[in-house]
Amino acid sequence: MTAQDWVFEDIQVDHVGFYVDDVAASASWLVEGYGFEVYAESVTDTTAEARSVGLGREQIRLVLTEPLVGDHPAAAYVDRHGWGVADIALGVRDVPAAFERAVRRGARPVAPPARANGVTHATIMGFGDVAHTFVQRPAGVDGRELPGLTAVTEVRPSWASGLLGVDHFAVCLEAGQLEPTVDFYCEVLDFNMIFTERIVVGSQAMNSNVVQSRSGAVTLTLIEPDVSLSPGQIDDFLKNHGGAGVQHIAFTATDVIGSVGAMRDHGVDFLRTPPAYYRLLGERINPIGHPVEQLRDLSVLVDEDHHGQLFQIFSRSVHPRRTFFFEVIERMGARTFGSSNIKALYEAVELQRQQDQAGG
Repeated sequence: MTAQDWVFEDIQVDHVGFYVDDVAASASWLVEGYGFEVYAESVTDTTAEARSVGLGREQIRLVLTEPLVGDHPAAAYVDRHGWGVADIALGVRDVPAAFERAVRRGARPVAPPARANGVTHATIMGFGDVAHTFVQRPAGVDGRELPGLTAVTEVRPSWASGLLGVDHFAVCLEAGQLEPTVDFYCEVLDFNMIFTERIVVGSQAMNSNVVQSRSGAVTLTLIEPDVSLSPGQIDDFLKNHGGAGVQHIAFTATDVIGSVGAMRDHGVDFLRTPPAYYRLLGERINPIGHPVEQLRDLSVLVDEDHHGQLFQIFSRSVHPRRTFFFEVIERMGARTFGSSNIKALYEAVELQRQQDQAGG
């Protein structure tokens, strides 16, 4: 096996870095609503330029960073975009080899390989203002260990939300950037394009391609608007966010009904699905594992492919600019992203957009 074969062979999602304007409030929202636990934090003093917190559960690891000085990168990000995803960190086998290979193939370097706390890391740019930090930990080093963060001595137990890991990231791109972005991930990081779709909703349309790492562990749904038609939610995202960025993160769940019901009880608001969706559901899908009545009561959507079924629901955005939200997804064998899934997302968010405009 050549170096080209193995450098990006087993990429994983290591953690997701957010830049936020209030790390305490953001952490509280995730702990209370999503059942995450704070496991690490930065040591701050009068010379600190930022404050960070690590939190998550199971294979979900999020790092929230709040700038304390005006010239910290998080300050510029928050000023331009509001809080949001700034780094999709990728676990790799060999950081120096991954960094060298990516840069040689055209990636823009941000930080060369360095080592701290037993962790080797290096950073390249991905899309928009979102970076990819390569992370490598030797055997025996805690998977939550990151430079600049210190483990919390006593992790306060949270409630069990049933969330397991990151299923995929949805990324909004400017018109004309879909093909170059697909090329970047396929040519630089050895991803494969596994799905392509054009979605038309009324007078609006978008194009979507899904790229996935060779390991199958990192999946990006890349979306661009069709600007020849009427503006819609993707155009709104690009305008309000200030360019390309992550629109949502999908978390996997062992039991979508149990997880969504519990999260509702803990204050998470989800988008509602019209009752007609469930009246017509039997014409195309016979759901397995979850009664239609429970799906309807919680507004959980259903899709299927040749391998099985998929259940999903989207949280209502609490972002001041309405540019970010979460998805909860349970896969019962389904591997791909069916057109009804993508269209359901588009229509659900479009409904919220129209309601927000009417209310404003």
